[in-house]
Amino acid sequence: MIKLRLKRFGKKREVSYRIVAMRGTSRRDGRPLEELGFYNPRTDETRLDVPAIVKRLQEGAQPTETVRSILSKAKVFEQVNG
Repeated sequence: MIKLRLKRFGKKREVSYRIVAMRGTSRRDGRPLEELGFYNPRTDETRLDVPAIVKRLQEGAQPTETVRSILSKAKVFEQVNG
């Protein structure tokens, strides 16, 4: 199963995340299938590759709870259903 999850990177105490598509059995910081966006919780900045995320969701990828909340704030699920 493919999951949309956060991959941690950055310095200690200055963390930021990449939103990636990975196999469900892979490590958190393992090699992703595709990088789909960026999330910085300190500044609440997000950059998303919306067409690629929509494509992955239509193929059956399952987002984690945190990624689901990020995508719902960006109204990505409206584009999947519509």
